[in-house]
Amino acid sequence: MSLASLPSGYLQLLAEVKGRIQAAQSRAVLAVNAEMMALYWQVGQMLHARQAEAGWGAAVIPRLALDIANALPEVKGFSERNLKRMLAFYRAYAEDPAFVPQAVAPTGPAAQVPQAVAPAQAALVAPMLALPWGHHVLLLERVKPADERRWYMAQAVAQGWSRSVLQAQIAGAAHLRQGALVNNFATRLPAPQSELVQQALKDPYVFDFLTLAPTFHERELEVGLVAHLEKFLLELGQGFAFVGRQHLLTVGENEFYVDLLFYHLKLRAFVVIELKRGDFKPEYAGKLNFYCNVVDDTLRHPQDAPTIGLMLCQGQDKVLAEYALRGIDKPIGIASYELTRALPESLQSALPSIEMLEAELGAGSAAPEAP
Repeated sequence: MSLASLPSGYLQLLAEVKGRIQAAQSRAVLAVNAEMMALYWQVGQMLHARQAEAGWGAAVIPRLALDIANALPEVKGFSERNLKRMLAFYRAYAEDPAFVPQAVAPTGPAAQVPQAVAPAQAALVAPMLALPWGHHVLLLERVKPADERRWYMAQAVAQGWSRSVLQAQIAGAAHLRQGALVNNFATRLPAPQSELVQQALKDPYVFDFLTLAPTFHERELEVGLVAHLEKFLLELGQGFAFVGRQHLLTVGENEFYVDLLFYHLKLRAFVVIELKRGDFKPEYAGKLNFYCNVVDDTLRHPQDAPTIGLMLCQGQDKVLAEYALRGIDKPIGIASYELTRALPESLQSALPSIEMLEAELGAGSAAPEAP
């Protein structure tokens, strides 16, 4: 049957069926992971109970790991080291709502085994059950305060961080940077949009994937970020879609160029990013406000939220930045960025020049504008 001969509404039906299949697949993955996390918590709970009530020592764990391996050779993940991690997992989250025990029969072996409440359903809302075991191990080892661990859990689930990305975010103290930039969002955007925008941005941004000489030009920073776009987007956070570099804005007979233009898929708003070498200056806010006005008038669709401006400088005086934002009409945030130290001169010759990077990228080219 050709596409032209298909009955009316067929393509919509196909899309709906595909969506249901993909949703079911996602729920199945979450359910399996949730059951595994519940099992590990339960094993940790049993070990803790034996140690607390019966006075068992740590020497029991190596024997238990060996006996499990002999009895169930096809089952992986119950090594001595992992059993100790399960014990730590239980102790860290002994009172977590995701593991509230169900009522069980008063007699029989099942009465001795705690059960998590509906882990397949809880996984849809509980980062505790949705995160893979490797993420939990990393968090237990690297993040000691419980509230910080929970912040990273929620972010890892919401943004789909892999274990390596989570490790990088922990190393960069992401929990201290989120929403920390100077801004006027509360007075220029309605709630809850203002809170969502603030949480989508941070201060400082860490561009540790770039190595620039101390005397770098803004153009080199700009081209370097686009050359490492995947890492740049990762540092910006989930939801940013790249629109273009040096994006042309025409006002009458005048032409202006935005350093970097993005569209945020969750905020449903364009984001204008201006890059500056050195410290923030008050006049930067006025220029960024102008760019946001033009983008609102020329690119913004009626369904879009107001355009957001983000000024990135090497340093900023927060009091100066707050004064600069007074009277500014558009929602603007001012943040700093950090770079790696420059390479020794003996190694710089091995790096591509700014001209080589621009030639590879196609200087001045831009991605299609977001719908």
